[in-house]
Amino acid sequence: MKHTKLYLLGFIVFLSVVLAACGSQDGGEQSSEESNSEEQSGDSHTVEGENGEVTIPENPETIVAPYLEDSLLALGVTPSAQWSIGDSVLDYLQDDLQDVEKVEWNMPLEQVLSFEPDLLMLNSIDSMEGQLEDYEGIAPTYLFKQEDFEDTRKQLTKVGEILGKSQEAEDRLAAYDQKAEEAKQTLADSVGDETVAILWIIGDEYFMFEQDRHAGRVVYEDLGLTPSALTEELGEAGEAWNAISLEKLSELETDHLFLISKEDTTGLATLQDSSVYQNLDVVQNDQVYHITDPSNWTNKGIIAFEQTIDEVLEALAE
Repeated sequence: MKHTKLYLLGFIVFLSVVLAACGSQDGGEQSSEESNSEEQSGDSHTVEGENGEVTIPENPETIVAPYLEDSLLALGVTPSAQWSIGDSVLDYLQDDLQDVEKVEWNMPLEQVLSFEPDLLMLNSIDSMEGQLEDYEGIAPTYLFKQEDFEDTRKQLTKVGEILGKSQEAEDRLAAYDQKAEEAKQTLADSVGDETVAILWIIGDEYFMFEQDRHAGRVVYEDLGLTPSALTEELGEAGEAWNAISLEKLSELETDHLFLISKEDTTGLATLQDSSVYQNLDVVQNDQVYHITDPSNWTNKGIIAFEQTIDEVLEALAE
């Protein structure tokens, strides 16, 4: 009987120890799970895109975001690949991107995979080689809403949100606004209400910038320069560029003309040899400014806009 009591007592003590250990272990697991949950929540955040809520990894190191390089660089981030069409790239960004590999504009899946990205950002899916789910299978993929991508300020703000750099985006926009305002005041003194037109030559075709297209927004809105009558006649920019004929250019009356083309563009010689061009008052008054790198004038982005301001000041500021 005595032995039986001792056995029962020992069993109770043993059971108590086991239960205590299990309780401690369960508590430890729960604590560990809570810790892991907190750690995971601190390692990522979600951002709303065209494809719904996207979980963005913290501090992604390998980013592929074709045609968003301007916003990335403006925030101090160098992408792992840059947009291209064959050998053509965004020339105005090459001081920062000259050593960055190219990714074809339509994002071939095999090529994208070769970069082993940990974040993809796309401005559209319609022209891509793969489907959205194909890219989402490679890495977290943020698809821009078109209204965010098309608006330069919204685009930079959204990229800042995606990368956890919202303050940097806000600061960069404020710096741009200050630069534009200072330039506007300088040009008000040197140019006043004299008119300005922008003509882009590519191949054998001629395109005039509307007031709200790419660099036109910088020249006419941010810098407050007065558009020529022919520029006003164009109205708002459509989705596509509309070429203008040499005959129509004979109607151009402007005090200043920015001629945007590469030196070897075939249409440049055709234009300059034409009587239409030679008879323009702006040409005879030697107020034509030839910009030989069209890339920042024909693209949108804070860096592109800043470079355009610098070139306008160089041409027009006394």
